[in-house]
Amino acid sequence: MNKKAGKQMDTMAKINQFRDERNWRPHHNEKDLALSICLEAAELLELFQWKTAEEGIKQEERIKEELADVLIYSYMMADNLGFDLDEIIEEKLKKNAVKYPVPEK
Repeated sequence: MNKKAGKQMDTMAKINQFRDERNWRPHHNEKDLALSICLEAAELLELFQWKTAEEGIKQEERIKEELADVLIYSYMMADNLGFDLDEIIEEKLKKNAVKYPVPEK
């Protein structure tokens, strides 16, 4: 196992431990995780509402918190479904490369 994969597994273990210590597993089904991802993404978006991009990024700590929430729920959903995050991202990048080829110069 490479270092990156080990870190990803360690992160997932920490997320699962946090969830399990609070007995939240029964509430973390795929539907509710998908809803939570959308809600947290909306909270991230709200940080930029009615602001310029430059004004929005000044809220670095809040951005980190909301982005972490989106990622935590995404990790949980991938784990529930048995998906390898690196693998599904690589597959999607390959599809995007076909769909959006590099423009010719």
